[in-house]
Amino acid sequence: MRFLPHTNQDIESMLKIAGASSLDSLFDSIPKDLKTKDGLDLPEPLSEWELDSHMEALASLNIACKNYKCFIGAGSYDHYIPAHIPYLISRSEFMTAYTPYQPEVSQGTLQGIYEFQTMITELLGMDITTASHYDCGTALAEASLIALRKNRKANKIAVSALVHPSHRQIINTYIRPTGYEIIEIPYTADGVTDLTALEKIDDIAGVAIQSPNFFGNIEDLSAFRTAADAKKIMFIVSFTEALAYGLLKNPGSFGADLVAGEGQSLGISKSFGGPGLGLLAGNKKQMRNLPGRYVGKTKDTNGKDGYVLTLATREQHIRREKASSNICSNNGLNAMTAAMYLATVGKIGIREIAQQNHDKAVYLKTSLEQAGFKPAFKTPFFNEFVVKVPDGFDQKRTALIEDKCIFAGTDLEPFYPELKQHYLFCATEKVSKDDIDQMVKEVQ
Repeated sequence: MRFLPHTNQDIESMLKIAGASSLDSLFDSIPKDLKTKDGLDLPEPLSEWELDSHMEALASLNIACKNYKCFIGAGSYDHYIPAHIPYLISRSEFMTAYTPYQPEVSQGTLQGIYEFQTMITELLGMDITTASHYDCGTALAEASLIALRKNRKANKIAVSALVHPSHRQIINTYIRPTGYEIIEIPYTADGVTDLTALEKIDDIAGVAIQSPNFFGNIEDLSAFRTAADAKKIMFIVSFTEALAYGLLKNPGSFGADLVAGEGQSLGISKSFGGPGLGLLAGNKKQMRNLPGRYVGKTKDTNGKDGYVLTLATREQHIRREKASSNICSNNGLNAMTAAMYLATVGKIGIREIAQQNHDKAVYLKTSLEQAGFKPAFKTPFFNEFVVKVPDGFDQKRTALIEDKCIFAGTDLEPFYPELKQHYLFCATEKVSKDDIDQMVKEVQ
C-alpha cells in the first residue's frame, strides 16, 4: 500500500488544535545545539529491485555458522537441530499463537507450555518452573531480586566472577537503581569460584554460582550449598549450557533454591546471538515468589483435563505494586521449541548428546596440548575449556576465519584482563574428529 501523506489542510487543522504556528515550532523545546544544522545526510532513494540487490549485498557480509566450523561457546552453542523442529515450530498454530489469557480458546498453547514446564523441572531437578523469560541474564537478575526481597535485612548479593560477564552486567543493570549491591566472588587458580572468599562475606541475601562456569569448569555446588546454609542465605545456580545436565547432576540434587539458565541449546539456533530462552525454576518454597506465569492442569465441569494460567504474578494480572516483576514476557515460541527438542531426544538422547560434547571437548583439549597450547586449569569441565595460546596465534586465528571458515576459540582478555593470551575453546556434537584435527593442524 502506498504511503498517503497528510495534506496541507490536514496539517493546518492539527496545528490549530495543538496551538502551534508551524511544524518546526513543535520542536522548540529541544535546545538548538542538539538540532541538526544541515539536515540528514541520506542517500538517494532506490527502486524496489535496487533495494533488494542492496539488501542481498549487505546480507552476504554476514557469516552463517552452518558454513563454518565453530569452536566458540561462551554462552551460545552450535548444536544440531533435528530437521522436523523448524518445520513444526513454523506452523501457524505455534508461530502466531498469542499469550493464552483465554484458556477456553488456548488449550493447545497452554498444554504446550505445561509440557515445557514439566520437562524443564525434570531436567533441572526442581519443583516448579515459570513459563520462560527473555534469556539467562534476565532470569538470573530476577532470581537475585527474589533473594534480596526475601532477606530484607541485607542489601547485597554475592555473584561469582565466573558467572557469564554479560549476565553480571544485566544483574547490575537491574539492581543498581534499587540501592542494592553486587559483591563479586573471585576465582581460584583452579578456575572455580573461591569458596573461602564467600565464607568471609557477610550481610548478603544470596549467592549465585554458574556451573559449568564461564571457563567451562564444573563447580562444587554441594560445598556452596553448605556455605549458603551456614549463612542462612539463598543458593542460586546459573548455567548457560542446558545440555550439560544430560550428563552432570542437576542443581536440584544439590539443594538449589533457585535455578536460572539459558535454554538456547535446546533446539534454538544461534541467530547471531539471539533470541535466547530464559529458564527460571525454584523449589516449592519459591512458588509465590517467582515472577512470570505458570500453567496448571485441572478438570473442567465434564471431568476432562484442562489447562489454565495460575499463580500469575505479572502486573497484567494483579496490581502493579504487588507484581513480582514488571518485565518478564514469556518467550513462548522458544519455550515450545525447547519442549519439542526435549521430547525428540528424550532422556537417553540428551545423555548421549551430552557425552559426545564432553568427549569431543576432551579430545580437542588433548590435541591442543600436543600442539603446544598450555591448559590453564586442571579442573573437570564439560564441553569448553581454557588454554594459553602460543605467540602468533591471533594472526593464525584470523587467517583461519578468512581462509578456512573456522572459528578457533574466544579471546578471554576483554572479559578477564589478567588472562592475556588465554582463549576459551568449545566442542559440541556438530564438530567431527576431522574438524578438530584440521583446526589443530592449522594453528600449530
